[in-house]
Amino acid sequence: MPDRKSTRRTVVIGNWKMHQTGAGGAALAAAIVAGLRPGRAEIAVAPPFTALTAVADAIRGSSIALAGQDVFHEPEGAFTGAVSAPMLAAAGCSLVLVGHSERRHVFGDDDEDVRRKARSVLDAGMRPVVCVGETLEQRDAGQAENVVREQLEATVHGLSDAELAPLAVAYEPVWAIGTGRTATPDTAEAMHRVIRASLASLAGSGTAERTPILYGGSVKGDNAAAILSGANVDGLLVGGASLRADSFLDICHAAG
Repeated sequence: MPDRKSTRRTVVIGNWKMHQTGAGGAALAAAIVAGLRPGRAEIAVAPPFTALTAVADAIRGSSIALAGQDVFHEPEGAFTGAVSAPMLAAAGCSLVLVGHSERRHVFGDDDEDVRRKARSVLDAGMRPVVCVGETLEQRDAGQAENVVREQLEATVHGLSDAELAPLAVAYEPVWAIGTGRTATPDTAEAMHRVIRASLASLAGSGTAERTPILYGGSVKGDNAAAILSGANVDGLLVGGASLRADSFLDICHAAG
């Protein structure tokens, strides 16, 4: 497949996970806004649900987008503790993570859950960022590519070309999340190539060529540029390094 990287916008998302209150999140967001230099990359932050409103206020008028960390697939109903896609849209979100490895492995989300969540995000007019990735055991058993293909296929199956247009994919090897271990640039690029080829097979070359594929897993300022050098690596999903403005800004600036 020809290299189309120059036609895809680089995307960097800071996933704050279960960190930051409203006040702390607003202060962190304000520091990121103040330090961010103009560039080509699309930058987003994903605070916890309770901080969404405060962070939305802090980034208002800037180029930074607001993302949800997760979503429940129903638009409303008797689902105590759940947050729906329309609620996230009303809070100012334009992107939502679905299928993050912690949702899959800590909370038990399966491929069908991820598919329904992605559909609910699309129905609410937002962009789903579909997370896929293998465990260390699956990689050591030679199953990594099959696992990622199956996760991706389960999510995009049945979606039309128009519905797939906003899609982004994030490859996050489970063995590299929060462990300090990072996939080498070559390892990341190899799996991103597999993901793009899978998208081409499932949804056509047009969808495959325009879909940004992000890498997530112990991303830091000192490895961001090397990871992004891959022809099929279009952005970064950043965890711990997004909790400090200086380290997240280093990553954002490395992304251009």
